[in-house]
Amino acid sequence: MRIERANKGVCSRSVAFDIDDQHKVTNVSFVGGCNGNLKGVAALCEGMTAEEIISRCKGIKCGFKSTSCPDQLAEAMEEALSQI
Repeated sequence: MRIERANKGVCSRSVAFDIDDQHKVTNVSFVGGCNGNLKGVAALCEGMTAEEIISRCKGIKCGFKSTSCPDQLAEAMEEALSQI
């Protein structure tokens, strides 16, 4: 299943990824934001389960912001898991 979600409170505008019935995540991509850093986050998440990504990324903050792009990814994955 392909998930696309608008981000809130961060520089990147949105995040998208594929998630299968075993919760494996592939093809993570962000629109906008810090290009190199977000490509790195996407590459590191490739093949991980949504639960593992959530446990590693949830609650990360970016500077003075209350969230971050990895945190927004974790939130999107929590939403995706609730739909599966």
